[in-house]
Formats: sequence, C-alpha cells, structure tokens
Amino acid sequence: MTEQAKTKKKPTDVTVGRAKGRPMLSWVGKKPLGRVAAFPAQHIERFSADDAAHPLSPSSADWSKWPKDLPQGGLLYHGDNKEVLAHLLANGFRGQVKLIYIDPPFDSGADYVRKVQLRGAKGTLKIDGEDYALGEQVQYTDIWSNDNYLQFMYERLLMLKELLSEDGALYLHCDWNKSHHLRCLLEEVFGPDGFKNEIIWQRVASRSDSTTYNHIHDVVMFCTKGPDFVWNQQYHAYSDKYVEDKYSLVDAAGRKYQLDNLTSPNPRPNMTYEWMGHAPPEKGWRYSKESMQELHDSGRIWYPEDKEKRPRLIRYLDEGKGVPLRSMWTDINPVNSQADERSEYPTQKPETLLERIISTSTDPGDLVLDCFIGSGTTAAVAQKLGRRWIGCDINKGAIQTTAKRLQGVIREQAAALARASQGELVAREDALPPPCQLTLSSWRVNDYDLHIQHNEAVELACEHLGITRTRTDPFFDGTRGKMLTKIIPLNHPLTPLDLEALRTELKNRPEEERDLLVVSLGQEHKAREWVEHYNHNRPINKIHLIELRTDRKAGGFIKHEPMSVQASARRESDNLIVTIADVVSPSIIARLDLQEGIFRAQIPDWRAVVDCILIDANHDGAVFNVTLADVPERKQDLVSGRYELVAPPVGAVVAVKVIDMLGEERIVSLTV
Repeated sequence: MTEQAKTKKKPTDVTVGRAKGRPMLSWVGKKPLGRVAAFPAQHIERFSADDAAHPLSPSSADWSKWPKDLPQGGLLYHGDNKEVLAHLLANGFRGQVKLIYIDPPFDSGADYVRKVQLRGAKGTLKIDGEDYALGEQVQYTDIWSNDNYLQFMYERLLMLKELLSEDGALYLHCDWNKSHHLRCLLEEVFGPDGFKNEIIWQRVASRSDSTTYNHIHDVVMFCTKGPDFVWNQQYHAYSDKYVEDKYSLVDAAGRKYQLDNLTSPNPRPNMTYEWMGHAPPEKGWRYSKESMQELHDSGRIWYPEDKEKRPRLIRYLDEGKGVPLRSMWTDINPVNSQADERSEYPTQKPETLLERIISTSTDPGDLVLDCFIGSGTTAAVAQKLGRRWIGCDINKGAIQTTAKRLQGVIREQAAALARASQGELVAREDALPPPCQLTLSSWRVNDYDLHIQHNEAVELACEHLGITRTRTDPFFDGTRGKMLTKIIPLNHPLTPLDLEALRTELKNRPEEERDLLVVSLGQEHKAREWVEHYNHNRPINKIHLIELRTDRKAGGFIKHEPMSVQASARRESDNLIVTIADVVSPSIIARLDLQEGIFRAQIPDWRAVVDCILIDANHDGAVFNVTLADVPERKQDLVSGRYELVAPPVGAVVAVKVIDMLGEERIVSLTV
C-alpha cells in the first residue's frame, strides 16, 4: 500500500472533554471541541545509536503503558498539531504526559524568516531561508484576528489537557500581547485552581526601539491538571550582594558562613531546657536536645563568651542550596549569536530555561510533550535530562532542525556510555540521569508536504502577480488592483466545481461589485467554457483567469527544479564505499541570483549548499533508517562526501538522503 493510500484511511473520532472552569472568555465563533478526527501516521525516518558497543543502561522510565505499535524512543511528528494531538489521543497517550511546554506563535509582526548561511569559510554567502510565517500557513492561516486566534488556542489547550496525567503540568510561553487572553483560556480549561503561577522571564536588560515603557520580558504561565502534581523545588544562586551582607564571616579553612538563630519562632514548652550553661529562650530552642548535641559535636554551634547572649547556629555558604525560585526570572539569558546551541531559528529559547522547567515538573523517565517544537530545545533538554519526549511541528524545516539536533545529542550520550563502560568516567553526585532512549523516529500525519508546497506556491504567486494578501477573508486570498483574487489549490487544475464554489460565495455577498481574478495551475477545457459563458453580457463580477505556467504576461514562473545528486556506491571486500560527486540545488541558486541582482552568485564547492547527508545502508523502501549521519558541527565545516560502512547483503538498496541548507531533501537509491 502506498503512503498516499495510507493517508486516505478513514480517520477515527477522538472525544475531548468540555472546559468547566471560570472565567469564560467569549469570542465570535467560539465552540467547544467535542470530537476531532484522528488521522493515521506514516513512519518516515528512524535514527538509533543503541547498539552492543554502548548498551543503554536501565533508566527509571516506565514503558509498560507505551503503545505497542510504536518504537520505544523519541517521537517527532510532522503535521498540524491539532491532528497530531488527536492522533496521540487515539493511540494510547491520553493521560500519559507529565509535562507540556508550548511556545505558540504570539506576535503577528514577528520576523519568522530564518537566515541561512552556506557552509564554508567565514564570509560565505547568506540567503533568506524558509519563511516560517509561510511554512506554517496551513496551521496559522488567518489566526491573527483575535477571534480566530482564541479559537485556535482554545482547541489545542482542550486536547492538551486530555493528554496530561493527573499529576502533570502545562507551561505556556507567550509575551505581553496575548498573555491576558491566554490566561483566561487557561483558567477556563484548567479551572482557576489549576492556574498556579504567572512567571516573568526578563529576556533583555533594555531596548532602544520603544516609544513607551520597554517590553523586555516574556510571560510563562504554569498550570496543573490536579491538586497533587510533581514539584521538585529549584534554586538559583545567591547574589554577590547577598553573600557579602549575609556571609561575611570566614572560618580557619576559608569557608564563608553566617550565624543563624537557634531560638524557636513559636512557643515550644518541650524545648525549654538549659544548654551549655545558657538559659532557655522564652519560646524555647528551635531543636531538641538530641539535635543540639549533634550540632555541638559537629562544631556547628557558635558560643559567645558572654553567657547572657545565646549560642548561634553556623550556616556555611557552600552548603546552602540557594534562593528558592520565585516568579520573576532574571538569571536566564536568551540565545545569543555565539551560543553553541544556536540553530538560527528565530524564536529559539535557551536550554537553561527548559532545564529549569523540566527539572521542576518532571522526574527522570517522565514523558514531555512540545507541539510547537520549533528548533527542538524542549526535546533536546528532555533527552539530556533522562526524560522521554514527543515533539511536533507543521513546519518541515523545524522537523529537520530538531531531528539533526537530537541526533547530535544522542550520539554524545552514546559515546559517553561507551566511555563509562570502559571505566573512563567516574560517577559524580551531579551527574545527569541516564538517557531513557538512544533512538528517535520521525512520522508524518495527514501528509503535510503537499499542503506546504501549495502554500509556498501561493506566496510566490502573490509576490509575482502583485497580489495583496487578505488574511481575514475566509474565502478570497487577496486583491490585485480593484479585483478580488482567488488562488485555486495548486494540487489540481481549475475545474467547473471550483468556479461553482466561487459563484456560491458571491451569492452570499450581494453587495460585492468587484471583478474577480482566479489564479490556477492548469485549467480544464470545461472550466474555460464555464468562464466564457459566465462573463457573457455580465456588467459586474466578471472573472479573469491566470494560468501560472502558460499565461503570456504573468505565467511561466513556477518551474521548481528538484535538487540533483550524483552519488555512487561500490563494494570493497566487506565494506561499502559511498561517494557523493556533486550536488546542485536550483532553489539555492535561484535565491542567490535573486538576492545578488546582476552579479551572479558563485558556489565553488558543492558541499557549501549541503546541510547534512544521511545514509540507509539497507533501505526497505518505506522507513529511512539512519545508518550513518554526516552532520557538520560548525557552519564553516563541510560534509565529507565519501563514506565507508559495513557492506549490506548483495542486492541491497542503499539510500542516500541529501538535505540542502534550505531544508530541501533528495533521496538517491543505489543497488549494490
């Protein structure tokens, strides 16, 4: 059965509970999400570093409730997160997720264009990468009007609550623009008792581009599903001034300390005993006589020469945990341009922020979910901290970025386990928990590759034809001059059915007198006849057609050329040698030419356009199993182009996947 046939399987319905909390925010078109269709998922790719050379140590993860038809490892889903969440609910994850962190789009004016630099020496050409507002068009179309945005978030929060365990927590990251609305939604979905904290994260110290008070913070809202939730108290270091003021004393060994009270804050009659010649305080001592003796024996009590003064407790600075976290976080910096973790993703969050959240609200082995995975920070930190994880995103570039990042994390963990098995590592108290998995698998829900291609083509068509997009119109895509514009889905030619839908829409708009521009990729002959008949003697709402490939004035620009790869594979004894001779990316060349104007961009080395190369040494034609991954660590590093692997059986198919710097993929199959 082909993947397209699998995609057309009849979806199952998933029930979603109603929100019962208060207050209840109202908006136009508000409706509960009683049922949602759950589509099947197609297994696309698998990566594993778990083998006999570095066996995975037992972790605290409980896989007993894990769906039996899914591999036990990280799960990465490509698709609309509403459909991915429905798929998870329908496939055994209801009530299984301990922590959900989401960083949804919250600023319609944000620049979601990723800047891409070709590989090679410093100063290599840079190009505008994938437009994230465009790539996410399927999911985010027209949500920026307030009502649509609220419904968009409401539906997803209802489903996320169903996935949470009874002792689970949700963190929603946003900024000041939408935080007041989103808090109302959270209190409606989780109830006012479920809303625990509004955390203020100070991202930057100051800004110079504001005409009002500078907005220098984000908001992270913390909710729990039930009253008993996972809570591991976190601390941050004492400030220098606090240490200077409170720990000004130093003992003979150079340890800083302070003297604390041994008096009970409340009356404790059973603690009114004489101690070392000192009369008991009026309210009694803080500790029992046995505990006081232990403190005395360990040298933790300071005694004054004046018996009228009371002994004090010695507290050492190096034994303090720090200051318990408060709701104002000023000690976490954003990802800067020099950070090792930087992935060039415009809204990337720092790992330290996710470390704090995951450490607070989960234990090792717990399951973490992020359905706006972006650059993969949540999954990367969960993997490092010995948690299981699920991530998803509508944007294919985000999926590729996350997969590449997680492969690097897993490789490092596997190498560390190998060294530990050889006795090279010494256990430390602050050592990270062992990883729960050394594998990850990528899945696609409802085949969103086609949708994204359509929306990218729509953006290109609008730019090429001078169409002004109208984000708030549910039917028409924009305007061109005085004409309303409709772009027919580009996966089929213009048909009479499309035109009948246009006529029906106009009947619902009796005041509309503008002409119409219909843009399509191909036209059925009957469609042209339909338009000619419709326009005959019609004074208003005339239809004008543009066919994107053949129109004399406006057509001819959609000519997507796929990446070309010259690759070969041969056997040498028991080894397999795979060689990449050349890679040409027409998409990158076209964008460079567009940016450089009359000066044609030069790419001296084909490896400059390649982000990474993956090889499946025995491809089964369905799931891509990553046998070897060449992912350069730094932007100036190039892929090798020549690879030596253990030879597969005679007649096996070796699949080579090349991903360019724009995220375009090409798989070349070689029989050896």
